Amino acid sequence: MTILYLIPATYRPAGMERVLANKANWLARQVDAQGQPEYDIIIATSDQKGRPSAFQLDQRIRTVDLGINYEENNGQSFLNKLIHYPGKQLRHRSRLKALIRKEKPDIVVSMFCNDEGFVPSIANGAKTVLEIHFSRFKRLQYGRKGFWALADRLRSKMDLRTASRFDRFVVLTEEDAGYWGNLPNLTVIPNARTFTVDNPATLDSKTVIAVGRYNFQKQFEVLIDAWKLLAKEFSDWTLRIAGDGEERAFLERRIADYGLQGSVILGPETDMKSAYLNSSILAMSSRYEGLPMVLLEAQACGLPIVSFACKCGPKDVITDGVDGFLVEEGNTTDLADKLFTIMADKDLRKSMGAAAYKASERYDENEIMARWEALFNELTTE
Repeated sequence: MTILYLIPATYRPAGMERVLANKANWLARQVDAQGQPEYDIIIATSDQKGRPSAFQLDQRIRTVDLGINYEENNGQSFLNKLIHYPGKQLRHRSRLKALIRKEKPDIVVSMFCNDEGFVPSIANGAKTVLEIHFSRFKRLQYGRKGFWALADRLRSKMDLRTASRFDRFVVLTEEDAGYWGNLPNLTVIPNARTFTVDNPATLDSKTVIAVGRYNFQKQFEVLIDAWKLLAKEFSDWTLRIAGDGEERAFLERRIADYGLQGSVILGPETDMKSAYLNSSILAMSSRYEGLPMVLLEAQACGLPIVSFACKCGPKDVITDGVDGFLVEEGNTTDLADKLFTIMADKDLRKSMGAAAYKASERYDENEIMARWEALFNELTTE
């Protein structure tokens, strides 16, 4: 079975790129009784520009870049995108159509990134799958103003029609499924955890960890606000925000203004598994998500979680009061209170961590990929 995946690029060390690499590698490793590959995997990008993949890809996976380069217009004005986007869409459609005719894939999987509007019409007999890595309302959660806000509202309405045109539409959470209405082609397949550990975190380290890009979505400034309420009481604890991004200087100023230097640590982390295992709580302050890998990774390491109950992901992953706490979106005081509760009670921390470690079994890679295989087999036998 030949499967063609479509994604803007694989060079970013981000969640969607990691999820695709894991899925593609798993499929590439599958062989039949005679030892022959069961899947021929192709990844087509639009903006790779010769850069290496951030996550290692199996040598049997083929990659091709269509050279559309949407990213050249990122950060430009609304008018700039209005002028250049239609032409790039035409080139994208033409080059992808030629690739599909050449490779004759059985299934084309769009990651909902600039190609979703035309894939069903150029599939050339292939079955089409649209998978979304953000929530139904993501475009409305950008918080943009003016023409951008109007465009976000329009595109959000169009997303429903776009999703209905694919043979299957895959969302990550039961929560998000409920927001899309009664689409007959909709199914839920969550991301798989990226790793497992035989020995979960001891939860003795006086470290709260948060993970992600320093940007509007993650709103780590609110987490720092919450930490300000805790720092005096827990002067021997540290908040570690592992990541980097465009808001780093902004966060550094906030830390300095609050006098939290040394109590809040910023910067990228090269060994995330060790970072989780050397922490005792995961905190997540996002405005919106899809199904954040950080939650699955933290649970796999046995960390209790305190998270805003944003759309989407936390409500599917966390059982409130059992393996962590769900906090009302934007409620800084309650975020601090729930962190206080776990930080102050070692027995509660241990019981929640054990429950989290057990809960992570729901996201076992083999079980999640078996669901993808069932979907692919169902499509190709229809």
